[in-house]
Amino acid sequence: MKKYQQTVSLLDNLKLKGIIHSLDNEITEAEEKKVSYLSFLSVLLNSEIAYRTDRRRKRNLAGAHFPVEKELDNFDFARLKGITKSDLASLMDFVWLDNHTNLLFFGPPGIGKTHLSIAIGMKAIQMGYTVCFERIATLIKLLKMADIQRSAGFRVNRLLKTDLIIIDEIGYTPIERKEANLFFNLISELYEKASVIITSNKKFDAWAEMMGDEIMTVAMLDRLLHHSRVFNLSGESFRIKKSTKEV
Repeated sequence: MKKYQQTVSLLDNLKLKGIIHSLDNEITEAEEKKVSYLSFLSVLLNSEIAYRTDRRRKRNLAGAHFPVEKELDNFDFARLKGITKSDLASLMDFVWLDNHTNLLFFGPPGIGKTHLSIAIGMKAIQMGYTVCFERIATLIKLLKMADIQRSAGFRVNRLLKTDLIIIDEIGYTPIERKEANLFFNLISELYEKASVIITSNKKFDAWAEMMGDEIMTVAMLDRLLHHSRVFNLSGESFRIKKSTKEV
């Protein structure tokens, strides 16, 4: 038992917590099956890798700031036009993310744009990518406060270092010209360094009025569209449909 405690202490000093958690079971199984030393070592190292991968996934999920968790398995494609199961399946290899391609979802409220973006983001985290989710109203506040508030600065720095940034609900709230400039600067910083998922209820031709600066808006859209896949979605509002059924 003393040797066991010494071993655990050494593992703890080396911060090999995954091996510590699995050590008892692996020792018992190795003794029963009389596995080789090399096989035993391989099993322990793989358990450490699995432990660290799971911890990193949980940290990334917490850091993504998803308002809710969504999956593609329970998404109702039958009520939506503009994207198919085949389209989503093609996105699940995440080649577009490796190539810093953007996904732009346009359509009226209630059809599932946010659901799709969160589900894609959660799948990306499972595949080992880092993801951040921000509604545009929250994002603008963070950009305005980044230089004077530590927590806002931390969130913005995380955005600049992440693989995938989801910006939700563009078009629902007005954006002042100064705020639009901050948003443009962020998009410029992310250009060809990360992928962006945009959800918006306004098409491109309405963005200039929303941002208050046509030249800047054209420059921003140029960056967003240079490497992108655009999905113009339409269909019945899920929320209205659900409310109707309840009534």
